[in-house]
Amino acid sequence: MTLEKLDIAGAYVLNHKVFPDERGIFREWFKSKEILTIDKNFSVQQANYSKSKKWVIRGMHYSLAPKGQAKVVTCASGAIIDVLIDLRTDSTTYLNIEYIELTEDSGKVIYIPSGIGHGFLVKSDFASIVYLTSSGYSPEHEKAICPTDPDLGIDWPLPLGEVAIISKADKESQKFSAAYESGLLPKFL
Repeated sequence: MTLEKLDIAGAYVLNHKVFPDERGIFREWFKSKEILTIDKNFSVQQANYSKSKKWVIRGMHYSLAPKGQAKVVTCASGAIIDVLIDLRTDSTTYLNIEYIELTEDSGKVIYIPSGIGHGFLVKSDFASIVYLTSSGYSPEHEKAICPTDPDLGIDWPLPLGEVAIISKADKESQKFSAAYESGLLPKFL
């Protein structure tokens, strides 16, 4: 495993070896001791799975859980562009954006610290994403900003002529300016 520091404070890509053979591939995607070198307090509280079709955008989601919510994310099938934005108002990398391509056979895993907005765009016909979180689902703490809000500055890599599929909930999520003005953006933990 190699560790690649991203341009968002505390965010990393872990690159694991992929072992292909005539049956397919094998790869690890989570080892507690690897994550603990990044975040000594990370403890898995929930595991999630989503499957989406081509050109779906999910995001931009974050949590205001009292102890924060870090995530460990990988693509189990298909291909996505994972997007992170630093929403922590007191972070040195506030509003930095990262785009990371994840595929089922890339061996890449993303560690996302608390306070980072997270979303993705599906590039393949279907994609399955699995992720671990350091806190369980808590509706009162779960937040989202509309992924196409121009104030975020996210350049979703959709091919010319394609239209994104975005849930009603994500489309109707608060605008960045409203989250900022309401004090609903996270702080650096």
